[in-house]
Amino acid sequence: MTDRPAPGRPYDSVFRPGLFAGQVHWITGAGSGIGRCVAHELASLGATVVLSGRKADKLDRVAAEIAEDGGRCDTIAFDIRDEDAVKQAVAEAVGRHGRVHGLVNNAGGQFPSPLAMIGKRGFDAVVANNLTGGFLMMREVFTQSMQQHGGAIVNMTADFRNGMPGMGHSGAARAGMANLTQTAAFEWAQAGVRVNAVAPGWVASSGMDSYPDFMRPMIRGLKQHVPLRRLATESEISAVIVFLLSPGAAFVTGITVPIDGGAPLGNAAFPTADHDRAVPYDGFHRAVTPQVLK
Repeated sequence: MTDRPAPGRPYDSVFRPGLFAGQVHWITGAGSGIGRCVAHELASLGATVVLSGRKADKLDRVAAEIAEDGGRCDTIAFDIRDEDAVKQAVAEAVGRHGRVHGLVNNAGGQFPSPLAMIGKRGFDAVVANNLTGGFLMMREVFTQSMQQHGGAIVNMTADFRNGMPGMGHSGAARAGMANLTQTAAFEWAQAGVRVNAVAPGWVASSGMDSYPDFMRPMIRGLKQHVPLRRLATESEISAVIVFLLSPGAAFVTGITVPIDGGAPLGNAAFPTADHDRAVPYDGFHRAVTPQVLK
């Protein structure tokens, strides 16, 4: 990961070229962070990617990057929490592309707060962002495309294995998404649809710069709580998502894959040692180090 993106070289994916040629894959929350990275990797592997998010200008910037790199993409700006907007967006995409082979339910967001200080409005907003909106996208892509043609869905959760102190609203929504993933995997298997989820831990992505200043020292110290003694790269999350969408995962459904460097493991009585032995995979040629980590 660098201070400046490197558009002169291609995405260095671990997957074979052309893996998703002729396919359409939809990424929500594609305007930044992990979603942007996943969109680039899928496009580099031959997919036509549908980029969605609330802000058209962010989507347009990512679309321009993908086009510059020789990929194919489409953009649709809408709010996944708006049921009518979701229905319309999916109908538009299916009408334009014929079908959707894969959906990456990446969009979401939260804010830091102890439980006692979270109001109902804030709790509802985070659940809508991280659970309800994802459900609406899953349901509409299934009923309008995958029910007939099959496909694969990858949902985004988070590292909630030991709860999420300081973000209990997000933890509740993410745990709900993990359970929803299991239910959808069971109910939709008869249509040839696989549904899985990923649970990233701490990732060095642009989202880290969205948190308030008082959290900056804590963010810089996160790696001390990870046995691998570093944060994940965006491309390390994308690689697992791409695998779950691929034919290699044809018999994998209903699971949530932790991608957290072992952070929830162990306890304070047996601390891990400092080291620099964990070698990162940084295949995303346009990745930029978050300001908070510089």
